[in-house]
This record gives sequence, C-alpha cells and structure tokens, in this order.
Amino acid sequence: MATVALDGESLSIADVVRVARDDVRVRLAPAAVRKMKRSRRIVDDLVADNAIAYGITTGFGEFAHVRISRAQVRQLQTNLLLSHSAGVGEPFPREVVRAALVIRANALAKGYSGVRVRLVQTLVRMLNAGVHPVVPSQGSVGSSGDLAPLAHLALPLIGLGEAEWKGRVLAGAEAMRRAGVPTLSLEAKEGIALINGTAFMAALGCLAIQDARATLEDALIAGAMSLEALNGTNHAFIPVVGRLRPHPGQVAVAKALEALTKGSEILHSHRRSTHRVQDAYSIRCMPQVLGASLDAIEYVHRVLAVEINSATDNPLIVPGEGSLSAGNFHGEPVALALDFLAMAVSEIANIAERRIDRLVNPYVSEMKAFLVESGGLNSGFMVAQYTAAALVSENKVLSHPASVDSIPTSAGQEDHNAMGMASAWKARRVVENAANVIAIEYMCAAQALDLRRPLRPGRGSEAGYATVRSKIQRLRSDRILAPDIAAVRGLMLAGRMRASVRRAGVPILSTRS
Repeated sequence: MATVALDGESLSIADVVRVARDDVRVRLAPAAVRKMKRSRRIVDDLVADNAIAYGITTGFGEFAHVRISRAQVRQLQTNLLLSHSAGVGEPFPREVVRAALVIRANALAKGYSGVRVRLVQTLVRMLNAGVHPVVPSQGSVGSSGDLAPLAHLALPLIGLGEAEWKGRVLAGAEAMRRAGVPTLSLEAKEGIALINGTAFMAALGCLAIQDARATLEDALIAGAMSLEALNGTNHAFIPVVGRLRPHPGQVAVAKALEALTKGSEILHSHRRSTHRVQDAYSIRCMPQVLGASLDAIEYVHRVLAVEINSATDNPLIVPGEGSLSAGNFHGEPVALALDFLAMAVSEIANIAERRIDRLVNPYVSEMKAFLVESGGLNSGFMVAQYTAAALVSENKVLSHPASVDSIPTSAGQEDHNAMGMASAWKARRVVENAANVIAIEYMCAAQALDLRRPLRPGRGSEAGYATVRSKIQRLRSDRILAPDIAAVRGLMLAGRMRASVRRAGVPILSTRS
C-alpha cells in the first residue's frame, strides 16, 4: 500500500482515514523539509536577537505581556505542554489519535510553524511504529485549537504521559523506547506549535465525513429496496424533475435511485395502477431530502479538505513577515461545518425511520403486520422500529449546534471560542446512529421483498437484498434481533452492499478522494 507523503498541501481525507484505520505508513516530502528549515531559521534569529515574539520570547494568552529570557525559552515550551495537559474523560479511540497525529504532522510540514524537521520526523516515526498517545477526550473549547488534547498528544515526544503500543498502555518514555523512537527536548516555539490547531476536531471530522458518505450510499440502496417493497413508483426520479430544480445532490440521488430500481418486476407490475399515482414523502422525496444531505456532506468535505492542509498555528512564521500573531487556530470553520454535518445526517436517519414505519405498518404497507407470519404469537420487527425511533430522536438532540455557544477563557483574552470539539463528537455520534437506522431498514426491506416474491426488484435493489441475505436469514418466527442488526452493520462497515451493487453494474454515487 502506498506511503502517504506529507507536504502540508496535498493530504486528502481519504489519506487521513487510511492512516487512521489501515495503518498506512507516512513520510515527509523533501519540499516540506526545505520549507521547515527556512521557517526554523527565522525562529532562531528571533531568539538570537531577543526580539519580542508571542509564544517564543513571551508568555501565552493573558501572559503575552511577560518577557521570557533567552535562557528560559526552552523551559517555556516544556512548561506549556505540562500546564496544558489538563484533559479529562475517556481517551480518544486509537483511530482518532492516529488521524490527529497525521493532521498535526502535515500542518507542521507546511513550513509556517518554525519547528525543527526532527520534531515532525518524530511524529512520523510514532505513527509508523504504532505509538499512540493516550489522550483524554474532554477539555477543548475549540479555539487556540484543541489545546488540552494536543498537549497530551505531544507528551510522549518528550518522554512524558502515556501511550499505547502493541495493545499495551505504557509510560510515554517506555512506549517510545520499545518502539525505537527517540524522545526529544523542545526548542523555542515548538511547544506552542504542537498544541495550537484543530487537529482533533478535524480528525473526528475526517472519519465522520467518510462514514457519512458511506451511510448515505447505503441509505440509497436501502431506500430503493423499501420503495420496491412498498409498491412505490420511481417515476418521480426521471431526469426532467431534476432539470427543473437542479440542485446537484438532488440530481445525483434521483439518478442513483432510478438506476437501483431499473428493471424491477415489482414496479412494472403496477405501473398502470391509479392506486400508486404518488407516494408518501419518505419515498417520493428521497432525491430532495437525501440530495440536500449529499450537498451538505460535499460542503463539509470541502471545509475539512482545506483545514487538514492549513497552517493553524499561532504565531505563524512567514518569510518577509517574521512572527505573525493571528487567529488561524480558531475552530469556527470546522465547528460550523460539523454542526451542519450532524443535521444533514440526522435527516438521512429521519426519513429512513419513516420508511421503516411504513414497512412494518400493515395499514400502509398492505403486508403482514410487522412483516412476520403468525402475528400476535410473533412480534416480528415491531421493536426494531422502536430502536430506529429512539436513535433518530437522540439525533434530534445531538443536532442542536455547539458552534453557536461560546465561553470566554484566559481571563477574557480568549473571549470567543468555537466549541468545535463538541460539534465533532456530536457529528460522530449522529453518523453512528444513522448507520444503525439504515441497518434496520435493510433488514425490514429485505423481509418485505421476501413477501413480494416471486416478483423481483430492480438489479441494484436485488444486489442489496442478496447481500443482506448472505448474513441473515428471513425472519419466520421471533428471534433475538440485536445480532442481526450488528451483522448488517458489519456488512455496511465492510462496504459489502455498496460493492455488490457496483458489481451488478449499477452506479450509486461518484467516488470521492
């Protein structure tokens, strides 16, 4: 598998996910080395000249007015990591820590942070050796970046904190020793460069946006299966509808749904019936609702793609400007985007739950109640719908934006904060909930398609159905459903439904890098 080269300019969200989840190796690009050496010379000159430069020869935040002597500039950076390692809560998952490491290394590799090449090489070696700092997940207010989490992330570099290595949590120094990664002592500017920035909220965001896109594609397949099981019509998806309201997401979703249901014996069987002149919104308006979610996902993707290739440090070390104190660490762009992502993915789950309800409700489905034989003795998928309802209700609470909140810190110096970590955590949770809702829809839609036999659905719907049935059998009498939900969720995580549909020659949505 190809190594990911870090140059501060070309890291993709897909690269972040591969490093985080597949342990793909990373390396520094030669151009990045040159740029880092250039900015490091500027820092060395500032220290040699005893110039006033925030965070280099001054204290931090409210202490920006306090001058630091040349003899104390190294201790200043170490003290910064110590004092800012004040996080609480459960540690971040391994994949989030790896994503944050590669995002932070890439930001420093951009060459505007003034750190030594050796420092970034140490981050790269930690990733490649599997040294994963133990980082408490709470404590960031999202401006000056993710200060507390990033401070904990940096502790093993200087032989402190804790890190996981080969499945064991060790003292930071011991983990680095066993992995063969030398620790280092911080030089001027390097502590603040390590902890300023949005690496953790962006890490959560990259993983969430990847999963959101996959969940949307699964929602299209499951939605097509439900449409057919409910004797719906795909006539509302014909191209002329999109030409009259050409939102890109709406057009793409309608095209996908029409392709998924193409060749359906079920739809053909009632095409001339006046009974199906138009369907309920959860069927008919899938292009408009899921298309809007797709457009939102594309927007968030663009924001994160910019963010992970940005210099989010303070001060920035810019040739011709020297040390430039600004606000690129502020998490507002990411916070707003991830709040938007939570809302967009909530809608994917909301409309799916309504289709689930229609499938199990005999008064609208015209099928057996709760999709099971011998109703009364058997409850079938009754409570599976309850679970979906619980998840979408939770998502509604999680969709309240965090980015509109703020609380001042640092004695009022940092008087507006983005709260982007809360946005990121909420988005991650919403995506997980939505995926479970879609798993339940897959199960119900497959069961309903069984009840439509011998008529067969469209080629794409049939591929989705067959993949579900490769793991779980048709429900003929009550059984424990939780393992079935987990099994279908596993198929989704592995991309099995999406892959089977594409192998059947049915496009869903174009792939993203």
